[in-house]
Amino acid sequence: MNQQHKKRVRFAVVGCGAIAKSHLTGIEMTDIAELTAVCDADPGRAAEYAGMYGVRAYTDYAELLADEEVDAVCLCTPSGMHAEQTMQAARAGKHVVSEKPMAIVLDDAHRMIEACEANGVKLTTIFPRRMTPTSQFAKKLLDEGRLGRLSLCSGYVKFYREQAYYDRAGWRGTWAMDGGGAMMNQGIHTIDLLQWLAGPVVSLQAYARNVLRRIEVEDTAVVSLQFCSGALGSIEATTTAYKQPLHQITIHGEYGTLILTDDEITTLEVVGDPIELPALPSFSLFPDGHAAQIRDMAHAILEDRAPFVSGKDGLHSLEIILGAYKSQQQAREIVF
Repeated sequence: MNQQHKKRVRFAVVGCGAIAKSHLTGIEMTDIAELTAVCDADPGRAAEYAGMYGVRAYTDYAELLADEEVDAVCLCTPSGMHAEQTMQAARAGKHVVSEKPMAIVLDDAHRMIEACEANGVKLTTIFPRRMTPTSQFAKKLLDEGRLGRLSLCSGYVKFYREQAYYDRAGWRGTWAMDGGGAMMNQGIHTIDLLQWLAGPVVSLQAYARNVLRRIEVEDTAVVSLQFCSGALGSIEATTTAYKQPLHQITIHGEYGTLILTDDEITTLEVVGDPIELPALPSFSLFPDGHAAQIRDMAHAILEDRAPFVSGKDGLHSLEIILGAYKSQQQAREIVF
């Protein structure tokens, strides 16, 4: 397939659950992308989504991968399925957009990357918070050293998920399919953004457990971090924060403080002349973040370049989360 001369990249969405809607809308918002097919193990759900978008429906993933009119797949399936589905797609010559987390076992994530490289296809992991104008502006400030040497860099993820949320889908809150709880499912976006802005992390120590919910994995976690820069930090993640939703990153350095709250810069104080925040475009994390990544992936395929968030980028937050679980289990510091 000569991608250089294609004007549009043809996507299929695999798994027609809640997050699939962000991918479907993202494809619709991208002028160089088009939706070709959907796939779900539930025939009724596959048919419903296919009818809504006027595309083919599949219930068999292998049959979808044999479709020559599919260039790339968006994996919106349970986390524990991503690794095998990515490797199957790579062998079939399909590019892969994987929902977070890309895998729930680090070795599987490496195998996904290797399979895509060996078969000459692109792999991206969905981290829409990297795509927001505020995150991009914050990254530029930090890369330019405007806060100087960093000292304390932390991330807070405070969600509320009732027991019914876990009970409605049997895979949620399990090690086998969810791969973890408040950190792996809800917290991974904040953890990824924190390490992207302030990282990398060189060691950590963690507490993680199910305090209130009847699930296998943690509903609450606290992680102490040491960064390569010498800065210290922490992660607080929970799904028990009743009516207190919060995604926040705080970064302190020798020349100032930067705080991002729910994808907006709420504090920017620096020594000397103030930094004026530019007029940033309106951006809704869902679906604008997915649309930005799908648009970037389509360009990466057509231009034969790496996507902005590569498969290897998906490893960093996974290493932190899995390291935190290992720290809890072994009651010790984990050094990377």
